[in-house]
Amino acid sequence: MQTGTLAPATGPTSVRSVVRDSWLRSVKGGVNPSGMIDAGGMSWNDFLEYRAGHPMAAAYPLVRSLMLDEVSDSGVVVALTDDVGRLLWVEGDHKARDQAGGINFVEGAVWAERVAGTNAPGLALEVDHGVQIFGAEHFSVPVQEWNCVAAPVHDPVTGAVIGVIDVTGGERVAAPFALSMVKSVVAAVESELRVRTLTGNAPAVAPATGPELLVLDGDRYFWRTGSAPALRLSRRHAEILVLLGEYPDGLGTEEIATMLAEDGIDPVTVRAEISRLRRDLGADLVASRPYRLTVPVESDIEQVRRLLRGGDVAGAIEKFGRGGLLAASLAPGIADVFEELKEDMRSTVLAARDPVLLRVWTGSVHGREDLAAWRRWAQTLPPGHRDEALVRGRVRLLDRRFGI
Repeated sequence: MQTGTLAPATGPTSVRSVVRDSWLRSVKGGVNPSGMIDAGGMSWNDFLEYRAGHPMAAAYPLVRSLMLDEVSDSGVVVALTDDVGRLLWVEGDHKARDQAGGINFVEGAVWAERVAGTNAPGLALEVDHGVQIFGAEHFSVPVQEWNCVAAPVHDPVTGAVIGVIDVTGGERVAAPFALSMVKSVVAAVESELRVRTLTGNAPAVAPATGPELLVLDGDRYFWRTGSAPALRLSRRHAEILVLLGEYPDGLGTEEIATMLAEDGIDPVTVRAEISRLRRDLGADLVASRPYRLTVPVESDIEQVRRLLRGGDVAGAIEKFGRGGLLAASLAPGIADVFEELKEDMRSTVLAARDPVLLRVWTGSVHGREDLAAWRRWAQTLPPGHRDEALVRGRVRLLDRRFGI
């Protein structure tokens, strides 16, 4: 990009006014077109705490269910930002995520226009409407290999911008429909936030007073105590803590061994893992004979159950997300917890016969091929409903897929 003439290095000779205005602000603000994007200046633990408490955390599960299954192998990434351009979540195609890391398009980095120059999420925040930015329109030269579309998300009560939903990638993101897709997702998110506000089903969960185990947010698992920094857990330690939480009366060495592996593991290995767990989290946390937790431990798994018991089924589905450790683990004991919790949600949805809940469930990764749920949704719709054709079409597709 030639910042002296404000002309792109390649592409059309005419520059759209929204892009030209953004370039001018970038130049005036002293953005370096050849520089790297700000890493964010926040420790990882502080970032996790900030992200968990941000209003966009309520939007994240729905965005995952609506978008991420469609882009997992598409060469694009989906990002959610806060209201100042900090990337809260960056997910999608693994190869694209790795490549995006090369321009510091990573969780925690700040992509506000004043920091990164012209880019879709930063510009969407600046102008408060959806935008599509093509490669050479980016102010920063390292970013000009990418296309991106973004649209702002608004608070349902105040109308203030709380963040942005962005899709970044190659040629697919340059297509005319890309911005419309993002705007549709934003509309669904804002509608969901509005419903939850009106019904009093706020997504926030009261902060834990004791230790907290977090295993449902992707492939990173954390142990948090009070205001101390969160400690990242290995998968094995997270699995053991989940099992001990599920069996408060305790488990023997052999029981834990068979719950951690199909063919069991050496009891000596179990004892060694418990020893390391005590070393990392506190010598008094796990009692012996049988192994059991000595203090109440809050977990996001239990938060899902509380939401279900409290009648906030949509909130439970969103909190559960893709299942985190429960979905990824090969441990039989963890797989049992995963299947039980999925069935609890599914049974509650089917029993409710609520078209809104059926939409949320079938929109999730766990319910998208649930033929019974799609059929139940079809039964709840009055003739001529706007969703009728889509739902009945999905029923026919699943009938064929399953050979029914």
